Amino acid sequence: MHLPIARGFALFTFVVLATSFDGFAQANKPPTSTEKISALNRAYDTAVNNNDAAAVAALFTDDAVLVSDRGPIHGRTAIENWYSALFEILHPRNHIGTPDSDPHFGCFTGDEAWQNGEWSETEQVQSGPPIESRGYWSTIYSEDRDEWKIAMVIYNVTPTK
Repeated sequence: MHLPIARGFALFTFVVLATSFDGFAQANKPPTSTEKISALNRAYDTAVNNNDAAAVAALFTDDAVLVSDRGPIHGRTAIENWYSALFEILHPRNHIGTPDSDPHFGCFTGDEAWQNGEWSETEQVQSGPPIESRGYWSTIYSEDRDEWKIAMVIYNVTPTK
């Protein structure tokens, strides 16, 4: 093999291997905190759509606070009980929370983040037509042992027009 061809082949092999390794590294890198919070938000939407109070509550810290349109609820157990009672009379579906931006990190001690956005859902009461509801939310997340949980949620319900 001629020297220029051998160098070209070596360079080509290096580029292919480097690109393959980079793709492998990207595919196998651990999720970022932003990705974990996005997954947490999707899990919340799914749990609400499934009317699963235990699954919703599992996404909160033990000492979490949910500030609802009816007042604050303190602690994971109370949050689960609140959702259980809610799901007995109201059956949300098509719940989706849409963040306004990526989470903001390092705003307190470094293991918290906050995010806000809009939510919407279709609510079915036991008798009557479905109701379209929407509003705004703001959430503080807390990281503990590389796992993100909801520490506080504040939401409102926007009156229909």
